[in-house]
Amino acid sequence: MTETTVTTQDGHARAVPYAVAAPQQRGFLRRLRTPRRPRIWFEILLIGVSYWTYSLIRNAVPEQRGEALRNADWIWKAEHGLGIAVEESVNHAVNSVTWLIVGMNYYYATLHFVVTLGVLVWLFRSHPGRYGATRLVLFATTGVALVGYYLYPLAPPRLMNDSHFVDTVMVHQTWGSMASGDLKNMSNQYAAMPSMHIGWSLWCGLTIFTLASVPWARVLGLLYPATTLVVIVATANHFWLDAVGGVLCLTFGFTVARLWHGALPYALPRVVPGKTKSKETGTGTGTGTETETETGEPEAADDTLLPTES
Repeated sequence: MTETTVTTQDGHARAVPYAVAAPQQRGFLRRLRTPRRPRIWFEILLIGVSYWTYSLIRNAVPEQRGEALRNADWIWKAEHGLGIAVEESVNHAVNSVTWLIVGMNYYYATLHFVVTLGVLVWLFRSHPGRYGATRLVLFATTGVALVGYYLYPLAPPRLMNDSHFVDTVMVHQTWGSMASGDLKNMSNQYAAMPSMHIGWSLWCGLTIFTLASVPWARVLGLLYPATTLVVIVATANHFWLDAVGGVLCLTFGFTVARLWHGALPYALPRVVPGKTKSKETGTGTGTGTETETETGEPEAADDTLLPTES
């Protein structure tokens, strides 16, 4: 009902509007923001569709080769001015050790997806109350990266004109990059800024470091994005400044999650509260009213779990 009837002093009934839409809207919005227990079928479908959409949009961005190469030249000069233009030296040094560079090629091609999916599965099983908000960080980070690909096309170092960078995938005949060899026609080669290898790996690292309870897992969480940074530079797929772009995108993702949920994802309860019915007897009226209370699973003193704990 949207109105109620009251009786005035002269005895006539009059309809007075009763505002119920606003509380209902607030309640609906609150329910949307409240963490819920994730459902496996929905998550698999969501992640699959989201990655397909991301790849479709990323590869649909026009490959503006001329502008991308000009931007790469500008970044290379800017890094020289800042004294951090060491990518070429790192590229040549690591390329001289065949087993190391081949391993980095495969690292670049696989762990970007394997580790990210692994962390999502761990969150789903061990931290369901934090899963949705942490996933939102990842999705918002990836979404804003698409804007960067469109507004700032950038060639990776290995494609620069008049440069001495080594395309390690081509030289060593490995499949370490979607933008090299026979796979180059399936991916936008000029979408290097920002680096989602850094954005995703830092998301994984922070999540593991914050929520894992065993020291070795936390150390690995910190080492993963640091190692990824070395790999993207050594394989000549990114500049150092591409990594800065990835960090900025991740910052945006955390900001979105913080504004939506009212707290950082890691500060939310580990488990999802459940709803139970309880009876409450009114005083002075002799009538009972039924209310809903939210109860959650009891949490241990340490609110974190081992990475392999379900």
